[in-house]
Amino acid sequence: MSDQRTVLITGGTGSLGFRTAEAILRDPDRVVVITGRGADAVNAAAARLGDRAVGMSLDLASLPAVRRFARGFGELGLPPLHAIVCNAGTQIVSGAVRTVDGIEQTFAVNHLAHFLLVRELLPTMATPGRIVFVASDTHDPAKPTGMPRPVYTTAWDLAHPDDSDTVGPGLAGRRRYTTSKLCNVLATYEFARYLDTGTVPPAVTVNAFDPGLMPGTGLGRDYRGIQGWAWRYLLPALTIIPGINVHTPRRSAAALARLVLAPELAGTTGRYFSGRREIESSAESYDIAKGEDLWKTSVEIIEKL
Repeated sequence: MSDQRTVLITGGTGSLGFRTAEAILRDPDRVVVITGRGADAVNAAAARLGDRAVGMSLDLASLPAVRRFARGFGELGLPPLHAIVCNAGTQIVSGAVRTVDGIEQTFAVNHLAHFLLVRELLPTMATPGRIVFVASDTHDPAKPTGMPRPVYTTAWDLAHPDDSDTVGPGLAGRRRYTTSKLCNVLATYEFARYLDTGTVPPAVTVNAFDPGLMPGTGLGRDYRGIQGWAWRYLLPALTIIPGINVHTPRRSAAALARLVLAPELAGTTGRYFSGRREIESSAESYDIAKGEDLWKTSVEIIEKL
């Protein structure tokens, strides 16, 4: 009987997702499926990874597309699904954008699409299994990230914001991003509670991961002017300075792959990791009422589409 298991990584065509796939594939018993928006790019990335990598196009800005992807996943003839790495993300700073489903795009891609993907794939997962949500320390206003603090009112408001926001497109867009990262952490804790059946170790673990600041990656593709120049050319130099949370994608990928593979983490669930360190997330991320609101509203939205 084969010992191979499959790991699904969203956003695997470059930077963190691609490097994480590389790290996971060093385990000869792992097959990796990477996703990306464009078929050509994702197939090319999979070819670079080798014969145990599969590329699949996935449009996270369409909830029906996510559902079709998840429901067809089991028909691919791959080894049992061991882990899901919810890595893909977007940050739109130049104005509000809505998806084809009418949902604010940052919330839809960074949170809602992954929430739906995990819900759909959970029944098919092999046990023990692992789920990792890639979050960000920008969700925590106590951390000196230079990003605006998240503003969580209700999940419905995040999905359908008031377009008359007067704080300015740059600030509003970055705030939508930090709030979506708070949603990733809230969702992590809600899934961990949902899956807590009392088994030791848990059948499926769910953890959140902060990769640190990774300047030069595609996440800052929407930056303009001096901000864009600093993101692409100045900030990458900080990755050589020890003791600060600025990393290359390869370094962060090694820490993320550890959450998928490390035997010593088999029983670890409902935790937040910054790189290799388990730390406390923001005070707001432990707000059970907000977590329940996020869960309930997310279920309502995905069941309508």
